Amino acid sequence: MPLIPKSHPRAKSLLIREKLVDGFDHGLVAKEGLLAQGRGEAFDYLLGEKTSKASSQAIKAAAAQLLLAERPVISVNGNIAALCPKQIIKLSKQIKAKLEINLFYTNEKRKQAIIRVLKKNGANEILGTKKTSSKKLSGIDSARRIVDKDGIYAADVVVVPLEDGDRTMALRKAGKTVITFDLNPLSRTSQTANITIVDNVTRAIDLLITESKKLSKNDEKNLLKIIEKFDNKKNLSENILQIKNNLTRRAKIA
Repeated sequence: MPLIPKSHPRAKSLLIREKLVDGFDHGLVAKEGLLAQGRGEAFDYLLGEKTSKASSQAIKAAAAQLLLAERPVISVNGNIAALCPKQIIKLSKQIKAKLEINLFYTNEKRKQAIIRVLKKNGANEILGTKKTSSKKLSGIDSARRIVDKDGIYAADVVVVPLEDGDRTMALRKAGKTVITFDLNPLSRTSQTANITIVDNVTRAIDLLITESKKLSKNDEKNLLKIIEKFDNKKNLSENILQIKNNLTRRAKIA
């Protein structure tokens, strides 16, 4: 990975790109995953490349929902394994959630590469690796319909970072509460999920870990109040307004 000067105005963004390129070179990331990153990066730029007040509220609601979950599962794909494996594993241990590999562009070689990275970073049990324990989600035709019977299939709350809309819809129809990270507040995933964190996952994952630890001291009643107060549609609207305001401000400067 090339050395990126900290003084570079796009240092953080360039570092994320290099992590994904490195992940591609090591068989974690699909070519299509690089394209998805480019789309997300464009929205991050429009959002101001920082965690908004609306996103902070979504992170708080997500933490409360995860702490109340009985069978939480974090879905892992190649991009997540390349970008923030340590943080995903730290979150899973903190909220006692299972990890499950679930890929759109799936093959055994890529799956094994992701398993190696997760284990290297401290993961113990990793689901979604055995055909004998697989089940199918209805309402979806892609490879992502194949889930683990002890993982996503049995989960009450599923965290789906960098998700595709079809599976989010299928998970909702299956009665799951879906938490997602999506920089595009207009996407099907964002609009369909129960809680959408409109933020770069590399920023928001650390904030979610911190918030989960903080809220773990709260009782069930207070956690329920946080969730009931949260309105995902309203939160998405606030993020869209932030994009609008950022563009208006930049237009005046230009």
